[in-house]
Amino acid sequence: MSDARFEDGQDKPLRLMANDAEDLGVIAALIQDAVLPATEMTWRPSERRFALLLNRFRWEDRPAAEIGKRAYERVQSVLTFGDVTAVASQGIDAKDSDTVLSLLTVSFTQTDAPAGQVELTFAGDGALRLSVECLEVSLRDVTRPYRAPSGHMPSHED
Repeated sequence: MSDARFEDGQDKPLRLMANDAEDLGVIAALIQDAVLPATEMTWRPSERRFALLLNRFRWEDRPAAEIGKRAYERVQSVLTFGDVTAVASQGIDAKDSDTVLSLLTVSFTQTDAPAGQVELTFAGDGALRLSVECLEVSLRDVTRPYRAPSGHMPSHED
């Protein structure tokens, strides 16, 4: 009998939680360049939850795709924020079904510990600011990975 190897494991859907800015940095790296229709954002004030359905680039799979000379992948994921008390937006029309947003980053600024502001920054000067009583974020893959429609890795070069 031989020991198990890392390569013997199968890809599993991501399920991550963030309760501080450092944890949020990990999630931010994984959702960079995610795309979503503007209509795929939901705020439920009575539940104090804000959620987005993202089509995220699978950054964690990039090395394997390049080594295996196969297509890059995306996966649909739900990004959820808890304990949200207010939502503000700039440059985003959440009712416009033709608008596709590209998420650049998400960050947290503590104001009155543990409360603070979560900022989601999108390409084209769009932004969301979530006022939260504490940082409670989850990222969960909800579909199987699929071939990235563009066939390319996201790039920020001009």
